[in-house]
Amino acid sequence: MAVTKDWLPTTRDGILAMAGDWISVCTTKKTDWNIPDLALTELTTLRGTAVTALETAKNETTRTPVATAQCKEAFDALIAFMRDFKRRYFLSPPLLDSDYISLGLKPHDPIPSPSGPPTAQVTVETYLLGRHELGVRIIYVIGSPTDPANKGYRIWYTVLSPGETLPANPDELHKSFYTKRKKDVIDFEFGDSGKTAYFAVQIENEGKKGPWGPLVSALIP
Repeated sequence: MAVTKDWLPTTRDGILAMAGDWISVCTTKKTDWNIPDLALTELTTLRGTAVTALETAKNETTRTPVATAQCKEAFDALIAFMRDFKRRYFLSPPLLDSDYISLGLKPHDPIPSPSGPPTAQVTVETYLLGRHELGVRIIYVIGSPTDPANKGYRIWYTVLSPGETLPANPDELHKSFYTKRKKDVIDFEFGDSGKTAYFAVQIENEGKKGPWGPLVSALIP
């Protein structure tokens, strides 16, 4: 699971905590915000399924490739529902800043920041999280993270087995995801464990791209 996930937490435990907060807050606000009981029940059910799936996938005695796949499926379903839930019930009618904060979301800023094309150069530093999971942390090589042109990061990567031809430059990386976070997570396929991932990053700002960062690599656990 590449957590590209803007307002979403970067960990599965964080996603579960946010979903739990939503259930708690929305139980008291459902009438004011016109949230149907059925929608709240489905969110509760999906969160419960994800909790069970994560516990199974993390337990040494029950962790199998099937359990890992089922865990990913459970979180994919929960995340998709949370995105739709937010769009349906948290944007209309408008919530107060205190409501957004209680839901773990940032209050809406209606004033856009003026910005030009990005000029900063960034790379990623990787760190281990779990089986076939790597955390990626944005590191600035040139430029300032406070520059308003730095709207988000396009992280390009590819996975290679031992003996395969190494990428000569970032243009040879085949997969990518966009994130506004300075820390994110890539959940690789189960069979990618032991392979090497190669990364490079470009800053993006409304279609405008900054310079490539250096090519870096990491072993997938």
